[in-house]
Amino acid sequence: MTASPERYSPNIGRLRPSATITVSTLAKKLASEGRDIVNLSTGEPDFRTPEGAAEAGVAAIRGGGTRYTPAAGLPELRSAAAAYLVARTPYPPDGQRVVVSAGAKQSLFNACFCLFGPGDEVLVGSPYWTSYPEMVTLARAEPVPVPGAADRDFLLTPDDLEAASTARTRGLIVSTPSNPTGAVYSEAELAAIASWARERGVTLICDEIYREIHYGEGDRAPGVLDLDPGRVGDLVVANGMSKAFAMTGWRVGFSYTTRELAAKMAALQSHVSLNAATPSQMAALGGLRELAEGGDAAHTLSEMRTAYRRRRDLVVRLFDELLPEYPYVRPAGAFYLYFSVQSAFDDQATCAADICTRLLEEAGVAIVPGEAFGDPRFARMSTAAADADIEEGVRRMAKVLAARGNP
Repeated sequence: MTASPERYSPNIGRLRPSATITVSTLAKKLASEGRDIVNLSTGEPDFRTPEGAAEAGVAAIRGGGTRYTPAAGLPELRSAAAAYLVARTPYPPDGQRVVVSAGAKQSLFNACFCLFGPGDEVLVGSPYWTSYPEMVTLARAEPVPVPGAADRDFLLTPDDLEAASTARTRGLIVSTPSNPTGAVYSEAELAAIASWARERGVTLICDEIYREIHYGEGDRAPGVLDLDPGRVGDLVVANGMSKAFAMTGWRVGFSYTTRELAAKMAALQSHVSLNAATPSQMAALGGLRELAEGGDAAHTLSEMRTAYRRRRDLVVRLFDELLPEYPYVRPAGAFYLYFSVQSAFDDQATCAADICTRLLEEAGVAIVPGEAFGDPRFARMSTAAADADIEEGVRRMAKVLAARGNP
């Protein structure tokens, strides 16, 4: 039996599936059917979870650590996450400001659902991670994409925000390092955005899940918690274990905000999912402790940074050599290449979705169309893959795209 459309709640009336997951699922399905597919769509580290984190999770299971925890997470994990997030910043390592969730995605959703509602507008830096507008919509607020200039790698300025804001603007969502572009805000750029938000009473939600994957000076990318708290207003920082600790499937994220908002987010979570899986929380605690002590997690993170930088350099070199008609954002962090596909447009392919379909059908390469990120002129490929797969994927793409880029 199929329910008629009018029986579904208006809460999900505008909801769309995650485009990145959709592409990855299709690529895996084709591969399972025997197709030779190079899957460069997924934003998932191809490294093993650090041994200390994995062992802590296994020990929790074997030792009976499988019962409920407080909704906001294990107190010791909240404290460890706070210390991790505010290390070398002027903010306090206060565990009561942290809520542990089932992934950073839930952390971001908690923030949107607690802060925004009908009649509110939320500015979303564009291109954006595919779930940001959907989260705002689920809160029954209105997402307002704000495009940055291409010659600034799509990073926003206060002028961009001022032009898009109205009396209804209540929030701003940005990510740094950015998914999908890999662009990174400098501390000065973050300070300018934070000051703008503070002056207008706008809550700044900053997604820093890729902060440790940074190719500039210092291991970490600049973050909003590096700023003088006096220049920052209402703030939520989202981070987690997925990217820097190669723990995507463990589903542990966390947010840092005020004690008051953290309590509201924990109360919401208590009715939605309660706590992140207890063994996963123990694994996260093991990973954070190991990182702080310079153990295997620290070595794994260093190894990942080295590999991702090498892969970034590889894909940039290949594009410069094989696809010079396809401009890209040079990644300063994360593990993606965001590039224009406009040179391949023709009568049959007029948007990125058409080009990505062509690449999957003709080259056996899966990448994500820019429609998922708010811009149908671009596409995103992941460099969280083996060097050989990246090279093979770009060379296959070049056979399809190069001729169309040079009429």
